[in-house]
Amino acid sequence: MAYLTVNVEYGLHCLLWLVDAGDRPRSGRDLAEFQGISSSLIIKIFGKLTKAGIVRASEGLSGGYVLAHAPEQISLLQVLDAIEGRKPLFPCQEIRGRCAIFEGQPPSWATGGVCSIHAAMLKAEKAMRDTLADCSLADIGRSVTRKAPTDFAGEVSDWFDSRLSVRGRRSEDKHDKQGTIV
Repeated sequence: MAYLTVNVEYGLHCLLWLVDAGDRPRSGRDLAEFQGISSSLIIKIFGKLTKAGIVRASEGLSGGYVLAHAPEQISLLQVLDAIEGRKPLFPCQEIRGRCAIFEGQPPSWATGGVCSIHAAMLKAEKAMRDTLADCSLADIGRSVTRKAPTDFAGEVSDWFDSRLSVRGRRSEDKHDKQGTIV
């Protein structure tokens, strides 16, 4: 996790919209539109989340994504690792042995053991990973719920439901009265 991209932020926001959806799938296209981003980015993010077992995908007119586990069982660390991969926060390049004074042959005191800078970065990474492992989607969801107006969750649900009904009408328009595609 050398650098946390915006993909993590979008992924977490979209997952929060799945928390309130329960067992009703939400489409990647709708999640993208709701966040104001491209569908291709959501497909990329949710492909990784599906592979990691965080969400399940379903196909069809009312298909989309649902959480594969209760929100209390999905940590922010799991989401981060699924989207970004497990990369070190600080990939040490061992430059401590390249000092000009050493003339190409660094003394053992300079390169022995773990680099002091790298050790500090490893400690920071561990603290960050521990904090993210202790925070679940449910924790974040509760925080959002406390801040939002009481009718916000209903407005969100209505918006997603309206998108589903629009897709249903488009599908019906493609069929004539005999049920064949026009």
